[in-house]
Amino acid sequence: MHFKFTKPLQKLLVTALLALMCAPAGEAKEAYSGTFIYIPLDDRPVTYSYPVANLEAAGYKILTPPEELLASANRTGDPDKLWQWLAENAPDADAAILSSDALIYGGLVASRTHYFDDTTLQARVHRLELLREKLPMPLYIYSTLMRTPRASFGNVEPPYYSKIGPAIFRYSELIDKEDMQGLTLRESLTKQAIKNNLPEAELNDWLQRRIKNYNVNKSLTELAGKYRFHYLAIGKDDNAPLSATHMEARYIKREAYHLSDQIFQILPGVDQLGMLLLTRAVNEKNREHPLVYTYYAEGTGRMTVPQYSDSTLGESVPQQILAADARPTTNIAEADFVLAVNTPLDGVMLDSTAPSNQFFAAPRDKKYITQLEGFLKNDYKVSLADVTYSNGADNGFMNELTNRGNLEKLTAYNGWNTADNTIGFAIAQGILAPRVSVDDNKRLMQMRLVDDWFYQSNARRSATDFLEGDGHKDAVYKLGSHAKEIRRMAQADCEALARKYPYTRDFKFKIAFPWDRLFEISVTPQNKKD
Repeated sequence: MHFKFTKPLQKLLVTALLALMCAPAGEAKEAYSGTFIYIPLDDRPVTYSYPVANLEAAGYKILTPPEELLASANRTGDPDKLWQWLAENAPDADAAILSSDALIYGGLVASRTHYFDDTTLQARVHRLELLREKLPMPLYIYSTLMRTPRASFGNVEPPYYSKIGPAIFRYSELIDKEDMQGLTLRESLTKQAIKNNLPEAELNDWLQRRIKNYNVNKSLTELAGKYRFHYLAIGKDDNAPLSATHMEARYIKREAYHLSDQIFQILPGVDQLGMLLLTRAVNEKNREHPLVYTYYAEGTGRMTVPQYSDSTLGESVPQQILAADARPTTNIAEADFVLAVNTPLDGVMLDSTAPSNQFFAAPRDKKYITQLEGFLKNDYKVSLADVTYSNGADNGFMNELTNRGNLEKLTAYNGWNTADNTIGFAIAQGILAPRVSVDDNKRLMQMRLVDDWFYQSNARRSATDFLEGDGHKDAVYKLGSHAKEIRRMAQADCEALARKYPYTRDFKFKIAFPWDRLFEISVTPQNKKD
């Protein structure tokens, strides 16, 4: 098919081309800039301040609720006051990215621990149904399917879960398998024995809350089918290939088979969804669909099933790319950037505090780094998702990558929490990077390096050993009186590692423990912009 350009269109194209040619090198790309309203899951940095910092660096104004209305370590968010704030502030925005968990339960932890009845929950879903009339703008909603962890500590589940959580998880595995393919006689007897031995009241409490969560998500999916939202994402919180979360997702997908993935998706992971949907809003406003080429390290690669997930990376990565309204491509020449995914050689994903996570590179690491160097030398943008370990960086790989002078050449780096969380952020940051100045992009990456590499893989391990060796194992989940000393130790450890590498040597920062536990920190830059 041949197109003939009209003179006005020719003039427009020439003007655009000249503007691109005259743009100063190294500056952020000019594009649509506007205002988004954003209600996060809670006030954790990964769901709140980090996404906001990335979008603001890309030139967007982000309106967020007063922090006291959001869930924190010590309080549940206030759904009614959040609704009031939304109604008062939304008219100033171009699009709204909203956590339904915050607006229905009061936050992510509250979705697992609340005592709201079905009537209250469905009334709050109904408020979302009426939102389109009140807010004639694109509405991006993200929800969560209640997680099924193998174990859990630290008051983020009902109190009984720390004691009977492993038995509940095993029970849910057997329920899911029974539903999909049936059980052997031995498995049937095991399932019945677990049920008989679990405290009836506590098992029923857990099951009833799951049913309520399922019904909320089913109602939200029905609203998506009625086009009450521009887009709905449901995140599968920590789960496994056999689990209650996996089973519930299967049923929701079955009932929503007619919905396009441009309207509705179920995705692995939760904490990255706010960032992905903010990025989706950017792409849709700009009418852009960036192309992403994914390149895995040698080994199981795309067939890796990460910890806390029920999907292979080969299944989940394209889903997350689509969630950001980007597109996967198998042609690197046409890609806007390369999503480099550093996976474990054998597919076994340990926590980053494992003894095996040392500062020497394996032959496979060196080979993959050489391959990435080839991309960088050919001017491909590379956003690195470091998921060899959960909850932190691969020390040996990152040490080798940095010592070979490649760190500063990356477009973005992520290595935090679950593999799906990491990959979602890596996709979003790769997409936003052309709109971010060189200085701002460096600062955002330095923050991730301090958090994901220096703290999570190293200082956190030292802090855990210190607390457990001192007989305070429970303090890992609630620092309490140990907070000041642990913060001092962690700050010193992170600063020592930062000084070791030129890219972070001059980066001044302060870390804090906003949820009073070792699992996450906040990183606040202290030096002024260059």
